[in-house]
Amino acid sequence: MRLRVEFTTEPFDLDEAPAHAVVAREVVEAAELDAVDVGPFGNTAEGRADQVLTAVDALLRRSLEAGATRISLQVNVVGEDGAQEGER
Repeated sequence: MRLRVEFTTEPFDLDEAPAHAVVAREVVEAAELDAVDVGPFGNTAEGRADQVLTAVDALLRRSLEAGATRISLQVNVVGEDGAQEGER
């Protein structure tokens, strides 16, 4: 099974990336995921279920430790072609 996770951490700071956002980016970039897209208002990562779930666990724990007060995330099952299940 493949999963795609989309996430944001808060509070936002448009002038400088807060520590929790930097940590979240480091976690997903260091994970063995197939695709990572990091942006100022949302982030996406995709890979095998076990890899994504391990990264999500680390992301939640480390971002909260670094000062995040809210983490919003969505996890979707995707097919091998990257299409979300049910969209084919």
